[in-house]
Amino acid sequence: MIPQEVEQLYDTSKQRKLLALDGGGIRGVITLEVLNKIEGLLAQKLGKGADFRLCDYFDYVGGTSTGAIIAAGLARGMSTQELLAFYKDAGPAMFQKPFFLKRVFNLYKAAPLGEKLQHAFGANTTLKPEHLRCLLLIVTRNSTTDSPWPISSNPRAKYNANVNDPQCNLKLPLWQLVRASTAAPIFFEPEVIQLDPANPAKRFVFVDGGTTPYNNPAFLLYRMATEPSYNLKWEKGERKLLLVSIGTGEAPELDAEVYAPRKNFASNLAGFAKALMFGAQVDQDINCRAVGRCVYGREIDRELKDMIPREQGQPIPLSQDLGKAFLYARYNVELSEKGLSDMKLSRIDPNKVGQLDAVDHLDDLSRIGQRLGEEVNIEHFGSFV
Repeated sequence: MIPQEVEQLYDTSKQRKLLALDGGGIRGVITLEVLNKIEGLLAQKLGKGADFRLCDYFDYVGGTSTGAIIAAGLARGMSTQELLAFYKDAGPAMFQKPFFLKRVFNLYKAAPLGEKLQHAFGANTTLKPEHLRCLLLIVTRNSTTDSPWPISSNPRAKYNANVNDPQCNLKLPLWQLVRASTAAPIFFEPEVIQLDPANPAKRFVFVDGGTTPYNNPAFLLYRMATEPSYNLKWEKGERKLLLVSIGTGEAPELDAEVYAPRKNFASNLAGFAKALMFGAQVDQDINCRAVGRCVYGREIDRELKDMIPREQGQPIPLSQDLGKAFLYARYNVELSEKGLSDMKLSRIDPNKVGQLDAVDHLDDLSRIGQRLGEEVNIEHFGSFV
């Protein structure tokens, strides 16, 4: 962003659009197929050409784990097709098996992923405005301090404002922050980041943002855009703020053979990690539907339903302002036999595509994402198009 564009970030008179992307390993391909559909619909609706990018529409993009990879790519100005090509090319390398004895500690090597991220984003690219085309939020967890670390590129954020401070977050390498957000315990080794090169005490160990409550970062992104403490202060309101949230597929069930004697300890823990991610994802989704106005989203459960406001069984028109904090659309799919059957994808094995490392099923993940993308309707975006 150029200096003029940076100043426009703080113009509270504008409508603002937020995009939140879940974690979920290689299932990020599902997210990308939905984004590809959104990119095409917006380009058509706005009369844009092949050069249109989602960063031209969304003001603030946030992601956790695999969502951080996608969010960073979008903020850098990559197209959804470029990111899909990256996943299909880099996926096998991202989940390359290490030497057998080392699997006691981690299932996969970290180096190939780090190398791919440096190549995609640039080894010297940071969070500074000149390196990004929209605001970016990356969610990771500081294992050293035992706390979630949502790191934003907002130039006026507390730990960004002083560019002369050696610990200014804007100076951090983009690829390394993304690598930290994807460092899923058991799957990958942690990422060590030296915040201040001259101070050994500022050396921190980071792990996957999916181990925080923000595997779905939607409500967090809303909070960081509007809460005055974060120094962005965007206005709330159904006609002021749009939040689009995209999942990587719900896979809430643990492996049916989780306690089988032949299952190793690491594999069992990987299954528990999936369960934690699912729980966090649902909680963030409910928060968004309660505080915001849901215009689209699958049923949460039989009690809450989809939480779309209705009168006499019909959705209330968006022309009627209900006083909610933002407009909200959630696109996700249930990776179960029933969920896939409902999408006419019953030939796809949910147990295989539900894994975080399902690199042998990229084509199936693409088909799921394309079918989910068919649910996107430009009318969900209300007055924001």
